[in-house]
Amino acid sequence: MPSINLTDHFLIAMPAMSDPYFAKSLVYVAEHNEQGALGVIINRPIEMNFAALFEKIDVHLERTELASRPVFFGGPVQTDRGFVLHRPIGEWQSTLAVTDEIGLTTSRDVLQAVASHGGPNEIVLTLGYSGWGAGQLEQEISQNAWLTAPADPRIIFDLPYAERLPSAMELLGVDFANLAGMAGHA
Repeated sequence: MPSINLTDHFLIAMPAMSDPYFAKSLVYVAEHNEQGALGVIINRPIEMNFAALFEKIDVHLERTELASRPVFFGGPVQTDRGFVLHRPIGEWQSTLAVTDEIGLTTSRDVLQAVASHGGPNEIVLTLGYSGWGAGQLEQEISQNAWLTAPADPRIIFDLPYAERLPSAMELLGVDFANLAGMAGHA
């Protein structure tokens, strides 16, 4: 398969995706290169909200308007670690700059800033991430496991999580309900 770079793209799980970690998932790819890919699932909330997470990490959440926001299952790798997808990038201890506007931060300082009105306002908070080794994601795409689309920050940061997957599908002009689960061959 030719070399592709899916950084700042969505991965849309095909209906036949049987892996329970990724079924009906929308993944935002934060990094994709010859070593592999890293992303976070942005539409699968877990039974934890910001208030519970911030209490667990012993950070006082002053911004009560964020207390009920959901934390998401970002993927099956390092599920005990937080990943903050945010806009704008800002300057944090450990940030992967995905684009000029969007960053993925793993350091505690961004959470402390968010808690006290000093952090980015546009955030998606996940526990865990999704990772692929060299060539693995390309192989899965060739096996019809994923559709890809350029990411739209509006979908990530402005829409309720239940609307994110169908809205990403709309970027491709496809209705998720009409997708067949199997690839066809002529």
